[in-house]
Amino acid sequence: SSEEHEVSSIRYFPKETAINMKSFVAIAAAAAISAASPTSAFVASPGSSRSQASTSTSSSSSHLHMSTPSNDLPKMSTAIPFLARPKCLDGTLAGDVGFDPLGFASNPDQLMQFREAEIKHARLAMLAAAGWPLSELFDSKIAASLGLEPALDASDRVPSLLNGGLEKISPLYWGFCVGLTAAIDLYGVRRARAEVDYDFPGDLGFDPLNLYPSDVGGQQRMQLAEIKHGRIAMVAVVAFALQEYIGKEGVIDETPIFFLPVTQTLKAFLEGVVSSN
Repeated sequence: SSEEHEVSSIRYFPKETAINMKSFVAIAAAAAISAASPTSAFVASPGSSRSQASTSTSSSSSHLHMSTPSNDLPKMSTAIPFLARPKCLDGTLAGDVGFDPLGFASNPDQLMQFREAEIKHARLAMLAAAGWPLSELFDSKIAASLGLEPALDASDRVPSLLNGGLEKISPLYWGFCVGLTAAIDLYGVRRARAEVDYDFPGDLGFDPLNLYPSDVGGQQRMQLAEIKHGRIAMVAVVAFALQEYIGKEGVIDETPIFFLPVTQTLKAFLEGVVSSN
């Protein structure tokens, strides 16, 4: 029933040249997955916690806003037109293009679990996608100013599982990261279980700059933008890791046009052309 759907959907939130062909493939893959990923429906529409489901009679605690009547939904998937639309991807969630060919989200509980996991990984990936090239740009300078050994290797690659060099990072830093993430996760779990001001998976109530719009339309745009940027970031971080492992040089060196001033990149390119002649 719709009431069971409402209850089940809020109880289960469980607890991360310059331009070459590799760069082009990474960007193309990111753009494609941002439009249709296996978790394309795992973001709740804003304001949904106070919205009424189209089939529900009482819903002050509803966390899924049924914005599209079920009888108006397309029978086929938008992302894969020759496959039937997965039953749980009913258009209520931002970014829903009906893409779940393997049937990971077979019921509302699993849908919300995957959404919770996706938003956590998306947010971490956005931080990593920014932090990765920034560390390659500034690590040596910061280390030199503090009298420390740079964490980058000789090819300007950051420490990673594929690149190695993780032993250069202080255990205190790893302990701080684990402790901070555990605290944030426990806070989110408590918030979800309390069912108070937890409007959608990943809602931590964190908006110190008051950027989250007050109108429903603005909230929908903000959540859609977050999940799209997060999906692209997840692809980008994987691309960074593979590119550095295969190319044996940092991403800022292999694709400087994305991370360095255009004038600096063009100057180096022109100097290379002149020296080759």
